[in-house]
Amino acid sequence: MDSTAHAQLRGFLTRALGADIGDDDDYFALGMVNSLFALELVTFVEHRFGFPVEVDDLDLDNFRTLARLTAFVHAKTEGALA
Repeated sequence: MDSTAHAQLRGFLTRALGADIGDDDDYFALGMVNSLFALELVTFVEHRFGFPVEVDDLDLDNFRTLARLTAFVHAKTEGALA
């Protein structure tokens, strides 16, 4: 998985978590984050990629791993272009 979005998300997560994570590491299940971080992550995604995260998007599965988060961003930004 190599994309600009992936690299930007990895950079944010690495800085915020203070650790390098794998694409499928579930940082929520690993106890690396809390609810405040979840809000920070949503805010980062909205501002960096220029789309609102709607209530229907707030499924934890969209945000729990780098791979899932990248897929979510790609789906939202491709949908905006269609």
